Amino acid sequence: MVPEGLPTALGRLRAAISAADFPLSLTSAAEARKVGAALVAQLDDYLLPRLARLDAPLLVVVGGSTGAGKSTLVNSIVQARVSAPGVLRPTTRAPVLVCNPSDSQWFRSGDLLPGLTRTTKPSDDPHTLQLVAAPALTPGLAFLDAPDIDSVVDQNRQLAAQLLAAADLWLFVTTAARYADAVPWGLLRTARLRGTVIALVLDRVPDEAGDDVPAHLAEMLAANDLAEAPLFVLPETDVDGQGLLPGRDTAELRAWFERLASDANARAAVVRQTLDGAVAALSPAADGLAAAADEQAAAARALRERVRAAYRGGAETVERSLKDGRLLRGEVLSRWHEFVGTGDFFRGLEARIGRLRDRITAAVTGRPQPGNQLKSAIESQLTTLLRGVAGDAAENAYTGWQAHPAGAALLEPSLARPTPDLGDRADRLVRDWQRGVLELVRQEGGDKRFVARTAAYAVNATGLAVMIAVFASTAFIPTGLEIGTAAGTTLAAQKVLEAIFGDQAIRRLATKARQDLLERVDDLLADEAARYFDRIEAVGVDADPGGELRAAAADVERARSAAALTVGSKLALPQRDLGELR
Repeated sequence: MVPEGLPTALGRLRAAISAADFPLSLTSAAEARKVGAALVAQLDDYLLPRLARLDAPLLVVVGGSTGAGKSTLVNSIVQARVSAPGVLRPTTRAPVLVCNPSDSQWFRSGDLLPGLTRTTKPSDDPHTLQLVAAPALTPGLAFLDAPDIDSVVDQNRQLAAQLLAAADLWLFVTTAARYADAVPWGLLRTARLRGTVIALVLDRVPDEAGDDVPAHLAEMLAANDLAEAPLFVLPETDVDGQGLLPGRDTAELRAWFERLASDANARAAVVRQTLDGAVAALSPAADGLAAAADEQAAAARALRERVRAAYRGGAETVERSLKDGRLLRGEVLSRWHEFVGTGDFFRGLEARIGRLRDRITAAVTGRPQPGNQLKSAIESQLTTLLRGVAGDAAENAYTGWQAHPAGAALLEPSLARPTPDLGDRADRLVRDWQRGVLELVRQEGGDKRFVARTAAYAVNATGLAVMIAVFASTAFIPTGLEIGTAAGTTLAAQKVLEAIFGDQAIRRLATKARQDLLERVDDLLADEAARYFDRIEAVGVDADPGGELRAAAADVERARSAAALTVGSKLALPQRDLGELR
């Protein structure tokens, strides 16, 4: 009977694992991709099809190290040459599955290990599964001869691991010379943690080592919580003319498997224990993937913040430049003095406001050319500043990403510089801002007789004075560097504007103009920073990638507990006694 809810929960987890991506170059990414692919393969190859057919024949995957004699052992168990042994390594490249003819339909259907193409002929293609019918084999049990787990060929090792993950029972074959190798013990521990039922064959044991080697192996099994795994010891011997081991040496092993195949309850207990263990192992594995996915999201946030910090620094540089008076130096200051008539203007500061208004009006209506020069100087100064901060911000963002492994992999040389059209956009920004300032003046002075009387020249002149005021401290309070370089200029602009609009209006005009400029600068720098953000978006990192993985894994665990796969199906395998085996 198929446990209700568990296949649905596994399907949700499979979808979550498939959707989880690890595109950023982090230390955990490669392993997470590998684990994710292995989990999806196990779900497709074994868990889902096995849940759909709990009564399907038991699959014994025969695995082990290179030259352990796996193919010879399979041939000897089924009493036929079904898998080709040999002296060349690796011998088994494509897996071979041997079953009773009555069980062939299940394995031929392709539900189990669906990624392998079925064939009835020998093949070297690792993407095929050769099916061999062996009448001598008891129905209900099949053997799959897998490639070497320590093969020099990467593809063979990967296939061996995939097949072992699809085993109901793993028959591990090793030799007296290689039983302590690290690679097989790593896989044995993984199989134990996953709950896979394991039996072992210690092959080619010389007479002189018949006591010591099996005893040592038994100690190693106990130390790794595998003491209950059945252990079969085969002596070193020659094969017969068909390449089979002597019947007397494999008789007990064959009898053990025959009893298992003939006992439906025992087979069911093996299937359910392995299945339950494999499902239970999914939750911690998914949690590991969720943690790696969270690292991806955290790295993406860190990369975004490095970009924001770089361009935020550029915006702050512009704001400081507007406050400390540095923009009032050089060409802008000279053109301002020319515009207002330096000597006469400052000598008239103490005169009546009315006279000051008249003189300024005369100046701006009679001499428009200096105003154009001042406007150009302001534009040039601002554009130069914007190009500089954009260049610095791009370089700082680039350096920040270079120092981060995930960022370095996303970089391209052009990101270290502003976009090619930055200069044109900066020019356009300044011109648009200047037009905006003039519009502010028109709106503020709409009912002032001064603006009405002096028309366009008054608006332009007043707008230029507002721009000069923006280049000074907020609300015309000179401090620090500004006192030493441009206090007189600032105060002059203040007096002119106060004479026209009044003190409060002046503060409002300057504040609005400054804020408008800073907002335009923010937009400009945001457009520049977007290039970096686009690189992150292109690889696709979710905001909460681990959430669905954890939720799906928890759903699977609840469904597993409810299914109670091992309740009422106690595992009872034939136990081996080392003394009896010798």
